[in-house]
Amino acid sequence: MTRRPWARRMAVTTVSVASLAALAAPAEAATTSSSSAKVDYATWQHDCQTVMDQALPYLKARIAAAGPGEKQAIVFDIDNTTLETDFGFSYPQPANKPVLNVARYAQEHGVKLFFVTARPGIVYWPTEYNLEHDGYEVSGLYVRGLVDLFKDVAAYKTAQRVGIENQGYKIIANIGNSATDLSGGHAEKTFKLPDYDGQLS
Repeated sequence: MTRRPWARRMAVTTVSVASLAALAAPAEAATTSSSSAKVDYATWQHDCQTVMDQALPYLKARIAAAGPGEKQAIVFDIDNTTLETDFGFSYPQPANKPVLNVARYAQEHGVKLFFVTARPGIVYWPTEYNLEHDGYEVSGLYVRGLVDLFKDVAAYKTAQRVGIENQGYKIIANIGNSATDLSGGHAEKTFKLPDYDGQLS
């Protein structure tokens, strides 16, 4: 993907994408009581790796079994899925490494990566830059417009996957950390990363 001239300047911005993305946090996400212990980074990374250790063998087999002319795609959530939103306190936010490693394998084997997020449209450009900066090849980034902010998040995300399928892609996997990322079908297989009962957005 051709890097836009403004993207080079984005690296020095001090805007926190995480704080802007918080505007679009799903309303149905569970809240954590003050007595609950916050999950630590090492535990989260270990648990993410466990899920990706299941995803990678599946993807290797599924990619190898692609039919003639089949256009394969993976759909990813962003916050605490592809990016370390709750642990990355700088911009650009770091990639969630277990997920990035799987994404790199897929994109190196011709699979297109699509990103469907509840983030509002106002952070489209810094989000795209962040993903590309971290090594993801963005074939499509879907953010919520003003009207979408008032819609059910799961229904919104399902509709985006339908749109990807309508472009002729077979969604071989859908990866996210929330039920709203994965419900509604339109993916051959789903992989759920931990959100620890809503601790992570």
